[in-house]
Amino acid sequence: MGQLLETGGRILFLSEDPALIAAQLGGRDLLAGEAGTLRNEISTDEITPLPSLVYFDERLADHAYTGVKAGDALPIGVGAVRAGGFGVAVAGGRYGKGSSREHSPLAERMAGIRLVIAGSFERIYRQNADNLGLFTSTDFGLVDRIRRGEAIEVEELLAGRDALAAAVLRAGGLLRYGQARLRHPVPAAVPEGERGPRTLVAKILERHALSTPDLPAPLEPGQGGFVRADTRFIHDIYTAMARFMLRDAFGEALRLHDPASILTFEDHYSYAHRSEAHVRRGLLPQVRELSAAHRAFVAENGLRDHGYLPTGEGSEGISHALMAERYALPGQLVAGTDSHTPHSGALGCLAFGVGTTDMANAMVTGAVRLTVPEVLRIELRGTPPRGVTAKDIVLHLLALPPLRAGAGVGKVFEFGGEGIAALNTDERTTLTNMTAELGGFTGIVEPDAETLRFLRERRGIVFELEPWMRSDPGAPYAGVIEVDLPSLSPMVAAPGDPGRGLDLPALPGPVRIDIAYGGSCTAGKREDFDRYHEVLAWAAARGLRVAEGVELFLQFGTVAVRDYCEARGFLDAFGRVGATILQPACGACANCGPGTSTRADQVTVSAINRNFPGRGGPGQVWLASPPTVAASAIAGEIVSFEELRARFGEAAVPA
Repeated sequence: MGQLLETGGRILFLSEDPALIAAQLGGRDLLAGEAGTLRNEISTDEITPLPSLVYFDERLADHAYTGVKAGDALPIGVGAVRAGGFGVAVAGGRYGKGSSREHSPLAERMAGIRLVIAGSFERIYRQNADNLGLFTSTDFGLVDRIRRGEAIEVEELLAGRDALAAAVLRAGGLLRYGQARLRHPVPAAVPEGERGPRTLVAKILERHALSTPDLPAPLEPGQGGFVRADTRFIHDIYTAMARFMLRDAFGEALRLHDPASILTFEDHYSYAHRSEAHVRRGLLPQVRELSAAHRAFVAENGLRDHGYLPTGEGSEGISHALMAERYALPGQLVAGTDSHTPHSGALGCLAFGVGTTDMANAMVTGAVRLTVPEVLRIELRGTPPRGVTAKDIVLHLLALPPLRAGAGVGKVFEFGGEGIAALNTDERTTLTNMTAELGGFTGIVEPDAETLRFLRERRGIVFELEPWMRSDPGAPYAGVIEVDLPSLSPMVAAPGDPGRGLDLPALPGPVRIDIAYGGSCTAGKREDFDRYHEVLAWAAARGLRVAEGVELFLQFGTVAVRDYCEARGFLDAFGRVGATILQPACGACANCGPGTSTRADQVTVSAINRNFPGRGGPGQVWLASPPTVAASAIAGEIVSFEELRARFGEAAVPA
């Protein structure tokens, strides 16, 4: 008999019924048939809610599943899973969607969970679990076998996994594997001879593939392997954990590989002192601990850091937004510790999110782990009508039944067609950024004349596109989804999930709001502020202000966006309607600053990218485009700019 999995504990069914979860926490062991309907689409925002991310060591154990919603309840309290002695967790499909935070599988493992069984897993979550030595399976037949006390062999759990995932799990995690097998990765030899038509993604991977002693270059979809990144970046939620892992593994012998190509960012916690979630729970000391560890890691390794502003609030900018503004180039490969790293894919580079262990391993070996993805072509047809933005296009995609069911999970979304020419680079970054919500590996847009304009005007770079920087005619795709842009209308996503999309005109009735928030990496760019200003300047010219009882927050994504708005005089209109202006930071999108709800009865309309339970506070969060957010703030309920114009017409309204 081979190596056995030691689950060493009880089975926790993550049911939709809060009473059944409470019963298990109280000591009752359920049979599989007694568990009721299992929760689908449990996000990492629920496995470890944002406020718990201030912990990066053994203290995380007490926070496993504390945000998991069953019905309208949060039945799992702090420390309950560890105290309950559970070794196996069982859930429905698309487990671990959302953020790339490795805190989630780490909290599960520290709480005693050794195996997670689910209908399906999101890519980053499962890879993070592998890297930590947490086993995952889609075989529900294991439940009864474990209940009977049957020993489960590790090799059975590895059947069907790619060779690299299996090797990492056998080694006990990625850092152990890296120490043993990644001492000297070398560039892979480019295959000779006729290779047939290829996608841009395949060409970028080919130029960055690494060979290791026991793994060939990763070139075929589904194959695991390692690649070289032109840039690796990490931000303040993850730096302390990475430093903790690396010090534990290497001690004083720690040496980073090519530190000049590593960037660090403090972008999440600069408004923590104004975050109800952090202040009420007494988490500011932990936030300061994270900042101290981040800055210590930067100093110890001589890394380039983008940190807080000297004014005490705000930062230089959100990490992946700054990557597009200052660093990423067509044809490059970028890896970052954020699920929204695909933001930079709008420039024609392959940019994807990884977990903390992946980044820690990449920092010392230079090798970034990935499983080669398939490519899904999104063909944009025609031109979007007035009032329809890239955010509306993404919300439309998210609502499509095949994608909602997981057809895009783990795939690259290649956006193309004549409709892409109608979108500038800022808008394209919204498309690639939100492939995270689509479950994708990343998103990419072939670089073109618009890309060159962006690089020249924003960054002063004269870049020359090379002939290979495009997908070949006849390149293989996992599928093609056509989007008829002229048929789209402004959209919203109902609270709970970005995939709950609705055409705005189809709302069944008025949705009154308490908070309107415009900002985040998805909606804090120049183009987004052009849209906020278009609406709010129109309102200010008519003496309109933010509706009574509503707060409107506008938060810049980067300092460059702030400077752009100041230079164009946007702040005057914002002030005249009563908007609150915030310096650059992730802010409310990370449940860390003004713009989040503080009560369950509050309703927010937000331009951020995800609205999983608890993401923006205890209230209900509707997702919308920048112009819809601004228009809704004036109307006091969710409306499009076109509807706002129709209501008030051109007549001036007394101030």
